[in-house]
Amino acid sequence: MLRKYSIVFIVLLQICISFGAHVKSKRVCVIGAGIAGISSARYLKEEGIDFTVFESTRYIGGTWRYDTHVGTDENGQPLHTSMYKYLRTNLPKAPMEMRGFPLPDYLPSYPTGRDFYHYLEECVDRLDIKKYIKFLHAVVSVRRINEVWKVKYEHVVTKETFEEDFDYIIVGNGHFSKPSYPNIPSEDLFTGRIIHSHDYKAPEPFTNRRVLVVGAGPSGMDIGLEVADVASALIHSHHSKINWTTPFPPHYHKKPDIKEFNETGVIFEDGSFEEIDDVIYCTGFYYDFPFLDESSGLTMEPKSVVPLYRYTVNINQPSMFIMGAFIRACLVVALDAQARYATAYIKGNFSLPTRDEMMLEWQKRMDTIRSKGLPTSYIHILGEKEDEFYAELTRESGIERVPPVMFKIRTMDTEAKIENLYTYRNYAYTVIDDHTFVRKVEDPAIRKGMHEYGLAYMN
Repeated sequence: MLRKYSIVFIVLLQICISFGAHVKSKRVCVIGAGIAGISSARYLKEEGIDFTVFESTRYIGGTWRYDTHVGTDENGQPLHTSMYKYLRTNLPKAPMEMRGFPLPDYLPSYPTGRDFYHYLEECVDRLDIKKYIKFLHAVVSVRRINEVWKVKYEHVVTKETFEEDFDYIIVGNGHFSKPSYPNIPSEDLFTGRIIHSHDYKAPEPFTNRRVLVVGAGPSGMDIGLEVADVASALIHSHHSKINWTTPFPPHYHKKPDIKEFNETGVIFEDGSFEEIDDVIYCTGFYYDFPFLDESSGLTMEPKSVVPLYRYTVNINQPSMFIMGAFIRACLVVALDAQARYATAYIKGNFSLPTRDEMMLEWQKRMDTIRSKGLPTSYIHILGEKEDEFYAELTRESGIERVPPVMFKIRTMDTEAKIENLYTYRNYAYTVIDDHTFVRKVEDPAIRKGMHEYGLAYMN
């Protein structure tokens, strides 16, 4: 009898070892060491899955790292980050935190970009994942050949190229690095300066100048108010339907869309004219995956990448995950959920639906968008569906659910922005439980400390 049980035990042990080896043999390529890449690396490491992160710069953090370069970095690579000098987060601490790593109590409710970047560096050190990152290696090609992903990458300094095979691809290079420029008649006639928010660094160069800001997304409103502090006039052209109740300064002038440029200024759609010294296009960014080809099975356009199941899985090649291809969400929290979902699938914790089932779910969403006459880009909006997105990921994969309180905080934060863009960062949000939070006006001493610390750091 003992011999019989011993044999059974040995067989089971061999099966477990074989299964472990199978999991270990899976190779995952993670593209980018921003928040998406950091989050993916964290969970892949926890599960003992073999992976490599490819990062074209010598830094972690992606767009959260402030860089004084414009256009290209110190290695001649296109500058990835769109960070500017005095940026503060536009969400409070709770939805900005890496899971299990609270932001320090001494930081204000809406930390500076630099403080947040230092926080990311500390997270990476504590997670001990730098050793998995190939810095200064840019992925140049990802092709699906014979059921594997052929990944070609280049050392950005030596230009030496390499190629490796991977079973899974996690694309985490972000979508805030390739500027989207509007096509406005006679722009070439304008003799002033035109930049995109991607190249905006600080307000000082616009002191006592007449500045036109185009666009009313998060960067348009934030940069617009920052520049208004120093400009002689801030002209803001946009067609947002949001009823902003912010008390804008007297030299802030709202204008409709631009009809055309001339040598010294802009004619607007209402026929009015404004003399302009500088233009800042805050007109968003394109999705940019230059390393992918048709073998990916994705249809890639400037404002969309489709079809994706659960905003994440490449339906035509479900061993590829696209991270962060959504807007109007708690991005840090959402990326963490995507990373846990992808890792759980790679590990084998759950199975995806069939391709036809995934396509049907995606097509229903797309049909709804088209029935409203909206562009394909709307397929990436989470917005009011954000909390349900987290619930769906949990129902399908078994990962721990993102608490509904995160969406509730973002909702109230959005209301505070509409009410007053100058004061919404004065609030502190304290999470009570998964469903409840308390908001209060933050102690001004904390914000004063942030200002003094920030100035000392920048100097």
